[in-house]
Amino acid sequence: MHIAVAGNIGAGKTTLTQALAHHFNWEPHFEDVVDNPYLDDFYHAMDRWSFNLQIYFLNSRFRQVLEIRESGKNIIQDRTIYEDAKIFAPNLHAMGLMSERDFKNYVSLFELMQRLVSAPDLLIYLRSSTPNLVKNIQKRGRDYENSISIDYLSKLNDRYEDWISSYDKGKLLIVDVDALDFVDNPEDLGSIITRVDAELNGLFETK
Repeated sequence: MHIAVAGNIGAGKTTLTQALAHHFNWEPHFEDVVDNPYLDDFYHAMDRWSFNLQIYFLNSRFRQVLEIRESGKNIIQDRTIYEDAKIFAPNLHAMGLMSERDFKNYVSLFELMQRLVSAPDLLIYLRSSTPNLVKNIQKRGRDYENSISIDYLSKLNDRYEDWISSYDKGKLLIVDVDALDFVDNPEDLGSIITRVDAELNGLFETK
C-alpha cells in the first residue's frame, strides 16, 4: 500500500510521516532535502535555479514512486510527484521565475512520467494557513528557508487548495493542522491516526 502526505512548506509533512510510519509500521520515504544540491542556491536566486531544482525533485520523486510500487511494501511518502508539477513549477512560472521554454520542457517531461506511475492509495493533505506555515518554518530554523517570503507561501497555498479541490486520483483525507499539535499532543496525533484507520478500512473493503 502506498500512502502519501501532501502539504505546503512547513505544514508538518515530515513529522506526520514519521509518526504514522512508526504507528502503522510503514516504511517512510522522505523528500531529499539534506542532500539536495540545488535547494540553497534556489532560495538565494530563484530565477536562476528554479528549473534545475524542479527537475531534480521530479527525477527524485519519479524514482521514489517506481521503487514504492516495485517494493511490495506498505510505504508512506513525504510529498508527491503531483505537487511538483501542479503547484511548485506552475507557481515559479507564473511568478516569472521559470521561463516559458523551461516550463514547457518540464511539463512535457512530467506528462511522460505520469503515464508510468500510479497515484497513492491514500493521499493525506495537511491544510494550513500561511501564518501557521511561517511559525513552523521559523521554529525549525533551516538557514536556506530564511528568505522564503510570505507572498510565496501564500501563492503556494492557493495552488494547493485549487489542486486538492479537483483531486480525483484516489482516496483523499484532508487534515486541518492549524488547531492541531500532533508533535506534543498525543490526543491530536491520535485523532489523525483514527481518521487514517477509517480510510484504510475503506480501502481494504473495496479491494
